[in-house]
Amino acid sequence: MPIYEFVCEECGHAFEKLVSSSRSRVHCPACESGKVTRQFSAFAFKGGSRFVGSRGGGSCGTCSSGG
Repeated sequence: MPIYEFVCEECGHAFEKLVSSSRSRVHCPACESGKVTRQFSAFAFKGGSRFVGSRGGGSCGTCSSGG
């Protein structure tokens, strides 16, 4: 089962949820609203002995660290 990130359109609460399919109905755990939007997740991979996110933390020669 994949894990997805969501944001509630009613209360603004951000949360993660294991979802069995893309058609599963998801409700906000804070306010129980069904008006949630799935967010794009940052990809992470294990590099050596630590996890490295796709939004920085490494250098490919063409990427900037953003800071």
